[in-house]
Amino acid sequence: MTSIHVLMLVGLWSAAAVPGSAGSASSTATQVTEPASAGHGQTTAATPEAAPTITVTVANPLGKARAHETISVVLADVVAATPGFDLKKAQVFDAAGKEVLSQLVDTDGDDSVNELVFQTDLAAKETKTFKLKVGQRQLAARDDYKVYGRFVRERHDDFAWENDLIAHRMYGPDLETWAKEPLTSSGVDVWVKRVPRLIVNDWYMTDNYHQDMGEGADFYSVGKSRGLGGLGVWANGKLFVSKNFVRSRVLANGPIRLVFELTYAPWDAGGTQVEEIKRVIVDAGSQWNRFESIFTGQKGALAIGVGIAKHAGSTANSDARKMRVWEPLDGGKGGNLGTALVFPAGHLQRHDTNLEYLVVTNVPKGSLAYYAGSAWDRAGKIGDAAAWAVEVEGLAARLSAPVKVSLRVDR
Repeated sequence: MTSIHVLMLVGLWSAAAVPGSAGSASSTATQVTEPASAGHGQTTAATPEAAPTITVTVANPLGKARAHETISVVLADVVAATPGFDLKKAQVFDAAGKEVLSQLVDTDGDDSVNELVFQTDLAAKETKTFKLKVGQRQLAARDDYKVYGRFVRERHDDFAWENDLIAHRMYGPDLETWAKEPLTSSGVDVWVKRVPRLIVNDWYMTDNYHQDMGEGADFYSVGKSRGLGGLGVWANGKLFVSKNFVRSRVLANGPIRLVFELTYAPWDAGGTQVEEIKRVIVDAGSQWNRFESIFTGQKGALAIGVGIAKHAGSTANSDARKMRVWEPLDGGKGGNLGTALVFPAGHLQRHDTNLEYLVVTNVPKGSLAYYAGSAWDRAGKIGDAAAWAVEVEGLAARLSAPVKVSLRVDR
């Protein structure tokens, strides 16, 4: 058996970045060694006909468990290890030989596979192994889908998305001129849900999502605030924000990972024109969205403010890396909601406005990645502010100690 080792540090949402971005929020180090020599000047090499098996070793460096951890196997690393392995035909098997649900992901919208993702639970300091084998991939069943997102033309150009725990929407161009209730805002709305099934289509169909009929509802008020994780450019002591998004595209739509992009037209940011592409990634079983914004048009570094809406009765806590809020919904009649922002590194400064709790960070290279999450106490998983604080600190710890993944080619 000849081994080729590819070492990667894989954190949550380790998808490829938008072209021109700074990459994912977790650091990644890849090392590829040559195959063992078969003789002087000769090496063994995989061929397309060989269809070798790849052993994937997954190690949790944390002393705490990780549930629903998304593991990413990147096409470029597989090709470096063995050119004969066809990732598009890969099946994933656990140590017991049982097939594991996986998803092929096109991270750049060119209709080609860039990575394969699957999920696993990891105990504290646990290491697991999986096998990638070339075979006949099966279509995922309807019940396997735990993420979903789409452009909603019939609701004034919303873009709505969800997984089995959380749901959100952002606003498109038609809403700006809606005669009944026009709204210009690049804030992020929160829909609370207490059922694991996908509800976006049903709620739009019935058009009754402001009342809780046993599944959850839209109790969160965004208005012109940043909602949960919306942003703007901080200049001259003021937040300059865009209008509603003008274009959207979905790059991956489940069953495990959703990836989509929203494009915002250039806007004035204190004397400079700025344009944004926002990429959002959400995985099954997670309270968190990964947001990455790519800015163009600016001259030099930008100060970017990211906010959480201020509502009556809310309290906010922050440090140099994160901010969390706990608040009653609908005056307490709708339960309580935890929201939070977590950044890969800490350099945040608080600059609250009348509309939102705001943290500001400098972006020297035109790209900013961070995480925005929420939890409803009536969903049954996170019941109070203390439990929400534990979840927020847990994400920060997981980002600081990403899962270690290595590949070994079995001949």
